[in-house]
Amino acid sequence: MLNIKSAGKRGVLTGTTAAVVAGAAFGAFALAGTASADTNAKGGKHDPRPKPTIVLEHGAFADSSSWNGVISRLRADGYPVVAAANPLRGPHYDATALRGLLDHIKGPKIVVGHSYGGNVISEAAANDPDIKALVYVAAFLPAPGETALELTNKFPGSTLPDALDPVPVTNPDGTQGTDLYIQQDKFRHQFAADVPRNVAALAAAGQRPIAQAALEEKATVAAWKTVPSWDVVTTEDLNIPPAAQRFMAERANAHVTEVAASHSVAVSHPGIVTRVIEDAAHATR
Repeated sequence: MLNIKSAGKRGVLTGTTAAVVAGAAFGAFALAGTASADTNAKGGKHDPRPKPTIVLEHGAFADSSSWNGVISRLRADGYPVVAAANPLRGPHYDATALRGLLDHIKGPKIVVGHSYGGNVISEAAANDPDIKALVYVAAFLPAPGETALELTNKFPGSTLPDALDPVPVTNPDGTQGTDLYIQQDKFRHQFAADVPRNVAALAAAGQRPIAQAALEEKATVAAWKTVPSWDVVTTEDLNIPPAAQRFMAERANAHVTEVAASHSVAVSHPGIVTRVIEDAAHATR
């Protein structure tokens, strides 16, 4: 059972049964112009306006498949979806990559970021009138001058540092850097405690590393200052403390849904994440 309580712009959801992601659904690259028209729920009338394209940006220690449960639900509801590949090299570099994809997709868009992906969408979505809403999922909403590391350490509760597995790397320009993974034997507890063990084990093996420098790079712009925002706050998160998530969401005046979930909420509770995305789409059409 899910118990839902509403308090103004904040919805609180708790649940003991996590949704299990099945299969390997892939988000087809679809342009908003190809979306079929939907129906006005109140009057049953044909609505000629296309549904917005939902663009999903994953965060550190994950990949685009982490959105599979959300993608399948959005597509079933008639939304065109693109799950972007995040390079995880730094907010500006990654936002430039995402910006190219956003420019290629025509028509209205809802942009969704998980975890560090929130840093990326906050920059990439700036000054684009086609982006109608931002949805943050257990994510960072940095203000200019802030870093992901700074926001994580602003409140107690993150156990991520002790779970990391740093790997020295040589960058293309010859400089030395560090890629960060989560130790595989600690991955489920740290990142996905409410995800089935076999699913978490696959995610641990296939995780994408983030450059340590990316977590220390300062944000330069905050699209959430001008674009309506929704936020899924995860109250059992060991990566980004819930207090930090609430602080950022309230500062952004976001529509907040709290979920008793781990950092991998899009995997454990894809239905809730989908509902929030569709709420944002409905509210901004």
